[in-house]
Amino acid sequence: MEKKELTCIDCFVTNCNKEDKEYPDFCLTTNMDEDVLNEAMELYKEDENRRSMIAAGEVEHDHYCRYTRVEEIMAYARKMGMKKLGIATCVGLISESRKLASILRYNGFEVYGVACKVGTQKKVDVGIPERCNEIGENMCNPILQAKLLNEAGTELNIVMGLCVGHDSLFYKYSDALVTTGVTKDRVTGHNPVAAIYGADFYFKKRFFPPKDEEEK
Repeated sequence: MEKKELTCIDCFVTNCNKEDKEYPDFCLTTNMDEDVLNEAMELYKEDENRRSMIAAGEVEHDHYCRYTRVEEIMAYARKMGMKKLGIATCVGLISESRKLASILRYNGFEVYGVACKVGTQKKVDVGIPERCNEIGENMCNPILQAKLLNEAGTELNIVMGLCVGHDSLFYKYSDALVTTGVTKDRVTGHNPVAAIYGADFYFKKRFFPPKDEEEK
């Protein structure tokens, strides 16, 4: 049987957090290539990276367990000196994104939003199987969303419920830093951690099907 490679996901110690225990033998902290660590730390000296880390650290400290995600995004943007915010939204969350925009605008930000179906292109044109037209013929276009927000000169982009994979492409092509406002999960009302909390109960058969069923 192939030996499983142990990483942070397999750790129950998390000594890297408070340094009040012992590091496990497989710990990445004590077994990593020092050059990789030094390279990462060196990158925090770059202006945008440094400012982002400081702003994020201050927002976490100053508003810990008191600010909502929306308030934290605004606090972070202010500390970064960002005034023009982009919203990359799923058309299914256009109402929520409109409300978010009203909050941001009321609090002094300029907002530019782009919906996922922008450009109105067909799914089959990019190789998506025709059977997928059952839930709509027009494709989501995260690359175009990113390019339009780049063109608009947004300084921070907020993802509102883009599909899995579409969000990945948006992050890839956005020139501005990106933060997530809403993570799509149609089953849990866009609260994906609920499924993780219920993995041993309500969602157990979905995540851990019997092996014979898994192979069908």
